[in-house]
Amino acid sequence: MVTVIGVRFKRAGKIYFFDPEDLDISVGMHVIVETARGVEYGLVVIGRKEIEEDKVVQPLKEVIRIATPEDDEIDRKNKEKEADAYAACLEKIRQHELAMKLIACEYTFDNNKIMFYFTAEGRIDFRELVKDLAFIFKTRIELRQIGVRDEAKMKGGVGICGRPICCHTFLSEFIPVSIKMAKDQNFSLNPSKISGVCGRLMCCLKNEEAAYEYLNSTLPDIGDIVETAEGFKGEVSFVSALKQLVKVIIENESGVKEIKEYKAEELKFKPKKRKNDREHESYEIKALEALERAERKSHLD
Repeated sequence: MVTVIGVRFKRAGKIYFFDPEDLDISVGMHVIVETARGVEYGLVVIGRKEIEEDKVVQPLKEVIRIATPEDDEIDRKNKEKEADAYAACLEKIRQHELAMKLIACEYTFDNNKIMFYFTAEGRIDFRELVKDLAFIFKTRIELRQIGVRDEAKMKGGVGICGRPICCHTFLSEFIPVSIKMAKDQNFSLNPSKISGVCGRLMCCLKNEEAAYEYLNSTLPDIGDIVETAEGFKGEVSFVSALKQLVKVIIENESGVKEIKEYKAEELKFKPKKRKNDREHESYEIKALEALERAERKSHLD
Protein backbone atom coordinates (compact mmCIF):
# COMPACT_ATOMS: atom_id res chain seq x y z
CA MET A 1 0.00 0.00 0.00
CA VAL A 2 1.16 3.53 -0.77
CA THR A 3 -0.11 6.89 0.45
CA VAL A 4 -1.25 9.20 -2.35
CA ILE A 5 -3.31 12.28 -3.15
CA GLY A 6 -5.34 12.77 -6.33
CA VAL A 7 -4.65 15.87 -8.43
CA ARG A 8 -6.56 17.25 -11.40
CA PHE A 9 -5.20 19.81 -13.84
CA LYS A 10 -6.87 22.40 -16.06
CA ARG A 11 -7.84 19.77 -18.60
CA ALA A 12 -10.80 18.13 -16.82
CA GLY A 13 -11.20 14.40 -16.43
CA LYS A 14 -8.29 12.20 -15.47
CA ILE A 15 -6.97 12.30 -11.91
CA TYR A 16 -3.26 11.77 -11.32
CA PHE A 17 -1.75 10.38 -8.13
CA PHE A 18 1.24 11.89 -6.32
CA ASP A 19 3.13 11.17 -3.12
CA PRO A 20 2.21 13.87 -0.56
CA GLU A 21 5.20 12.99 1.67
CA ASP A 22 4.83 14.79 5.02
CA LEU A 23 2.98 17.81 3.61
CA ASP A 24 -0.33 18.72 5.26
CA ILE A 25 -2.46 18.56 2.10
CA SER A 26 -6.24 18.46 1.96
CA VAL A 27 -8.93 18.52 -0.75
CA GLY A 28 -9.35 21.94 -2.37
CA MET A 29 -5.71 22.97 -2.06
CA HIS A 30 -3.49 23.71 -5.04
CA VAL A 31 -0.12 22.01 -5.37
CA ILE A 32 2.92 22.21 -7.60
CA VAL A 33 3.94 18.86 -9.11
CA GLU A 34 6.14 17.54 -11.89
CA THR A 35 4.55 15.65 -14.78
CA ALA A 36 5.64 14.45 -18.21
CA ARG A 37 4.77 17.92 -19.51
CA GLY A 38 6.91 19.66 -16.92
CA VAL A 39 6.07 21.54 -13.71
CA GLU A 40 2.30 21.98 -13.32
CA TYR A 41 -0.20 23.66 -11.01
CA GLY A 42 -2.98 21.30 -9.98
CA LEU A 43 -6.04 21.07 -7.74
CA VAL A 44 -6.23 18.38 -5.05
CA VAL A 45 -9.50 16.48 -5.53
CA ILE A 46 -8.70 13.35 -3.49
CA GLY A 47 -7.20 13.74 -0.03
CA ARG A 48 -4.50 11.59 1.50
CA LYS A 49 -5.43 7.91 1.18
CA GLU A 50 -3.81 4.51 0.86
CA ILE A 51 -4.21 2.47 -2.30
CA GLU A 52 -2.64 -0.70 -3.65
CA GLU A 53 0.72 -0.17 -5.27
CA ASP A 54 -0.24 -1.89 -8.53
CA LYS A 55 -2.98 0.73 -9.10
CA VAL A 56 -0.44 3.54 -9.28
CA VAL A 57 1.55 4.38 -12.40
CA GLN A 58 5.18 4.07 -11.44
CA PRO A 59 7.35 5.90 -10.62
CA LEU A 60 5.10 7.76 -8.16
CA LYS A 61 6.32 11.35 -8.16
CA GLU A 62 6.38 13.53 -5.07
CA VAL A 63 4.53 16.81 -4.59
CA ILE A 64 7.07 19.61 -4.98
CA ARG A 65 5.21 22.00 -2.69
CA ILE A 66 1.85 23.36 -1.68
CA ALA A 67 1.07 26.28 -3.99
CA THR A 68 2.12 29.65 -2.59
CA PRO A 69 0.36 32.98 -3.21
CA GLU A 70 3.04 33.64 -5.83
CA ASP A 71 2.12 30.37 -7.60
CA ASP A 72 -1.56 31.34 -7.49
CA GLU A 73 -0.69 34.68 -9.09
CA ILE A 74 1.31 32.95 -11.85
CA ASP A 75 -1.67 30.72 -12.61
CA ARG A 76 -4.02 33.73 -12.69
CA LYS A 77 -1.73 35.57 -15.12
CA ASN A 78 -1.43 32.44 -17.28
CA LYS A 79 -5.22 32.31 -17.60
CA GLU A 80 -5.26 35.94 -18.73
CA LYS A 81 -2.54 35.25 -21.28
CA GLU A 82 -4.41 32.18 -22.52
CA ALA A 83 -7.36 34.36 -23.47
CA ASP A 84 -5.07 36.68 -25.48
CA ALA A 85 -3.27 33.74 -27.11
CA TYR A 86 -6.60 32.13 -28.05
CA ALA A 87 -7.75 35.33 -29.77
CA ALA A 88 -4.42 35.70 -31.61
CA CYS A 89 -4.48 32.09 -32.82
CA LEU A 90 -8.10 32.46 -33.96
CA GLU A 91 -7.15 35.48 -36.04
CA LYS A 92 -4.20 33.66 -37.64
CA ILE A 93 -6.42 30.68 -38.48
CA ARG A 94 -8.75 33.05 -40.33
CA GLN A 95 -5.84 34.66 -42.16
CA HIS A 96 -4.49 31.31 -43.33
CA GLU A 97 -8.03 30.09 -44.12
CA LEU A 98 -7.50 26.80 -42.31
CA ALA A 99 -10.43 24.39 -41.95
CA MET A 100 -10.00 23.89 -38.22
CA LYS A 101 -11.96 24.79 -35.11
CA LEU A 102 -9.91 26.14 -32.21
CA ILE A 103 -11.11 24.64 -28.92
CA ALA A 104 -8.78 25.82 -26.18
CA CYS A 105 -5.41 27.30 -25.38
CA GLU A 106 -3.20 26.38 -22.44
CA TYR A 107 0.07 27.74 -21.07
CA THR A 108 2.32 25.41 -19.12
CA PHE A 109 2.89 26.66 -15.59
CA ASP A 110 6.51 27.61 -16.31
CA ASN A 111 5.50 29.37 -19.57
CA ASN A 112 7.89 27.17 -21.59
CA LYS A 113 5.17 26.13 -24.01
CA ILE A 114 1.72 27.11 -25.28
CA MET A 115 -0.64 24.35 -26.40
CA PHE A 116 -3.52 24.94 -28.77
CA TYR A 117 -6.24 22.29 -29.09
CA PHE A 118 -8.37 22.08 -32.22
CA THR A 119 -10.76 19.82 -34.12
CA ALA A 120 -10.80 19.27 -37.88
CA GLU A 121 -12.31 16.86 -40.40
CA GLY A 122 -8.94 15.69 -41.69
CA ARG A 123 -5.23 16.47 -41.53
CA ILE A 124 -4.30 20.13 -41.44
CA ASP A 125 -1.05 21.66 -42.67
CA PHE A 126 -0.49 24.19 -39.90
CA ARG A 127 3.26 24.74 -40.33
CA GLU A 128 2.86 28.40 -41.31
CA LEU A 129 0.45 28.92 -38.44
CA VAL A 130 3.01 27.54 -35.96
CA LYS A 131 5.68 29.86 -37.36
CA ASP A 132 3.42 32.89 -36.94
CA LEU A 133 2.49 31.94 -33.38
CA ALA A 134 6.12 31.26 -32.42
CA PHE A 135 7.07 34.70 -33.79
CA ILE A 136 4.30 36.38 -31.77
CA PHE A 137 4.80 34.61 -28.43
CA LYS A 138 8.55 33.82 -28.59
CA THR A 139 8.10 30.40 -27.01
CA ARG A 140 7.47 26.76 -27.99
CA ILE A 141 4.14 26.17 -29.72
CA GLU A 142 2.24 22.88 -29.83
CA LEU A 143 -0.91 22.37 -31.88
CA ARG A 144 -2.83 19.24 -30.92
CA GLN A 145 -5.72 17.85 -32.93
CA ILE A 146 -8.42 16.28 -30.75
CA GLY A 147 -11.75 14.53 -31.38
CA VAL A 148 -15.26 15.79 -30.68
CA ARG A 149 -15.47 13.70 -27.51
CA ASP A 150 -12.28 15.36 -26.26
CA GLU A 151 -13.83 18.73 -27.08
CA ALA A 152 -16.86 17.95 -24.91
CA LYS A 153 -14.56 16.72 -22.14
CA MET A 154 -12.60 19.98 -22.16
CA LYS A 155 -15.50 22.42 -22.54
CA GLY A 156 -18.14 20.61 -20.47
CA GLY A 157 -21.90 20.82 -20.82
CA VAL A 158 -25.16 19.38 -19.55
CA GLY A 159 -26.52 16.02 -20.68
CA ILE A 160 -30.14 15.11 -21.38
CA CYS A 161 -30.28 13.83 -17.79
CA GLY A 162 -29.88 17.41 -16.59
CA ARG A 163 -26.49 16.76 -14.98
CA PRO A 164 -22.99 17.88 -16.04
CA ILE A 165 -21.62 15.45 -18.62
CA CYS A 166 -19.69 12.48 -17.24
CA CYS A 167 -16.48 12.98 -19.24
CA HIS A 168 -16.06 16.51 -17.88
CA THR A 169 -16.70 15.56 -14.25
CA PHE A 170 -15.40 12.10 -13.36
CA LEU A 171 -14.62 9.86 -16.35
CA SER A 172 -10.84 9.60 -16.63
CA GLU A 173 -10.85 7.78 -19.97
CA PHE A 174 -13.32 7.25 -22.78
CA ILE A 175 -14.90 3.82 -22.86
CA PRO A 176 -16.02 1.96 -26.00
CA VAL A 177 -19.75 2.41 -26.59
CA SER A 178 -21.75 0.60 -29.28
CA ILE A 179 -25.25 0.79 -30.76
CA LYS A 180 -25.78 -2.76 -29.46
CA MET A 181 -25.80 -1.37 -25.91
CA ALA A 182 -28.69 0.93 -26.84
CA LYS A 183 -30.57 -1.97 -28.43
CA ASP A 184 -30.01 -4.24 -25.42
CA GLN A 185 -31.39 -1.52 -23.14
CA ASN A 186 -34.44 -1.09 -25.37
CA PHE A 187 -33.65 2.54 -26.18
CA SER A 188 -35.16 4.29 -29.15
CA LEU A 189 -32.48 4.32 -31.85
CA ASN A 190 -33.27 7.96 -32.60
CA PRO A 191 -29.81 9.64 -32.64
CA SER A 192 -31.09 12.60 -30.64
CA LYS A 193 -32.12 10.25 -27.82
CA ILE A 194 -28.90 8.26 -27.48
CA SER A 195 -26.25 10.85 -28.42
CA GLY A 196 -24.38 13.11 -26.03
CA VAL A 197 -23.51 16.77 -26.51
CA CYS A 198 -20.50 15.63 -28.55
CA GLY A 199 -22.78 14.00 -31.12
CA ARG A 200 -21.45 10.52 -30.31
CA LEU A 201 -23.20 7.72 -28.41
CA MET A 202 -23.63 8.57 -24.73
CA CYS A 203 -20.91 7.15 -22.48
CA CYS A 204 -23.52 6.28 -19.84
CA LEU A 205 -24.87 3.50 -22.09
CA LYS A 206 -21.94 1.52 -20.71
CA ASN A 207 -23.09 1.94 -17.09
CA GLU A 208 -25.98 -0.54 -17.29
CA GLU A 209 -24.51 -2.82 -19.95
CA ALA A 210 -23.57 -5.67 -17.61
CA ALA A 211 -26.96 -5.61 -15.87
CA TYR A 212 -28.87 -5.71 -19.15
CA GLU A 213 -26.65 -8.48 -20.52
CA TYR A 214 -27.64 -10.63 -17.57
CA LEU A 215 -31.33 -9.65 -17.61
CA ASN A 216 -31.61 -10.23 -21.37
CA SER A 217 -29.96 -13.64 -20.98
CA THR A 218 -32.98 -14.74 -18.89
CA LEU A 219 -35.47 -13.74 -21.61
CA PRO A 220 -36.33 -15.09 -25.07
CA ASP A 221 -35.62 -12.93 -28.11
CA ILE A 222 -38.36 -11.18 -30.07
CA GLY A 223 -39.55 -13.63 -32.72
CA ASP A 224 -38.74 -16.73 -30.65
CA ILE A 225 -41.40 -19.43 -30.21
CA VAL A 226 -42.21 -20.10 -26.54
CA GLU A 227 -44.61 -22.32 -24.63
CA THR A 228 -46.90 -20.78 -22.03
CA ALA A 229 -48.08 -22.24 -18.72
CA GLU A 230 -51.47 -23.02 -20.32
CA GLY A 231 -49.79 -25.12 -22.99
CA PHE A 232 -50.10 -22.59 -25.85
CA LYS A 233 -47.23 -21.95 -28.22
CA GLY A 234 -46.72 -18.45 -29.47
CA GLU A 235 -44.31 -15.91 -30.90
CA VAL A 236 -42.61 -13.33 -28.69
CA SER A 237 -43.54 -9.79 -29.73
CA PHE A 238 -42.03 -7.72 -26.89
CA VAL A 239 -39.76 -8.18 -23.86
CA SER A 240 -39.11 -5.93 -20.85
CA ALA A 241 -35.71 -6.67 -19.36
CA LEU A 242 -36.19 -4.73 -16.12
CA LYS A 243 -39.69 -6.03 -15.41
CA GLN A 244 -38.86 -9.51 -16.75
CA LEU A 245 -42.14 -9.53 -18.70
CA VAL A 246 -42.77 -11.05 -22.13
CA LYS A 247 -45.61 -10.34 -24.54
CA VAL A 248 -46.57 -13.38 -26.63
CA ILE A 249 -48.84 -13.68 -29.68
CA ILE A 250 -50.91 -16.82 -29.10
CA GLU A 251 -53.86 -18.44 -30.84
CA ASN A 252 -56.65 -19.32 -28.36
CA GLU A 253 -59.17 -22.21 -28.54
CA SER A 254 -61.38 -20.15 -30.86
CA GLY A 255 -58.56 -19.70 -33.33
CA VAL A 256 -58.30 -15.99 -32.56
CA LYS A 257 -54.85 -14.47 -32.20
CA GLU A 258 -54.26 -12.32 -29.15
CA ILE A 259 -51.34 -10.81 -27.27
CA LYS A 260 -50.89 -11.91 -23.68
CA GLU A 261 -48.29 -10.85 -21.12
CA TYR A 262 -46.37 -13.36 -19.03
CA LYS A 263 -43.58 -13.38 -16.51
CA ALA A 264 -40.43 -14.88 -17.99
CA GLU A 265 -40.45 -17.66 -15.39
CA GLU A 266 -43.88 -18.80 -16.61
CA LEU A 267 -42.59 -19.57 -20.12
CA LYS A 268 -40.65 -22.46 -21.57
CA PHE A 269 -37.98 -21.55 -24.10
CA LYS A 270 -34.44 -22.43 -25.05
CA PRO A 271 -32.14 -20.58 -22.64
CA LYS A 272 -29.37 -18.41 -24.04
CA LYS A 273 -25.71 -19.17 -23.60
CA ARG A 274 -24.43 -17.42 -20.48
CA LYS A 275 -21.07 -16.20 -19.24
CA ASN A 276 -18.96 -18.29 -16.88
CA ASP A 277 -20.07 -18.62 -13.25
CA ARG A 278 -17.99 -15.75 -11.90
CA GLU A 279 -19.16 -13.33 -14.58
CA HIS A 280 -22.72 -14.61 -14.15
CA GLU A 281 -22.63 -13.89 -10.41
CA SER A 282 -21.27 -10.38 -11.04
CA TYR A 283 -23.95 -9.68 -13.66
CA GLU A 284 -26.67 -10.99 -11.36
CA ILE A 285 -25.65 -8.56 -8.62
CA LYS A 286 -25.62 -5.66 -11.09
CA ALA A 287 -28.99 -6.76 -12.44
CA LEU A 288 -30.51 -6.73 -8.98
CA GLU A 289 -29.11 -3.23 -8.42
CA ALA A 290 -30.66 -2.11 -11.73
CA LEU A 291 -34.02 -3.59 -10.74
CA GLU A 292 -33.88 -1.77 -7.40
CA ARG A 293 -33.16 1.52 -9.19
CA ALA A 294 -36.05 0.92 -11.56
CA GLU A 295 -38.38 0.15 -8.65
CA ARG A 296 -37.35 3.35 -6.83
CA LYS A 297 -37.89 5.34 -10.03
CA SER A 298 -41.38 3.86 -10.50
CA HIS A 299 -42.31 4.95 -6.96
CA LEU A 300 -41.05 8.48 -7.70
CA ASP A 301 -43.00 8.62 -10.98
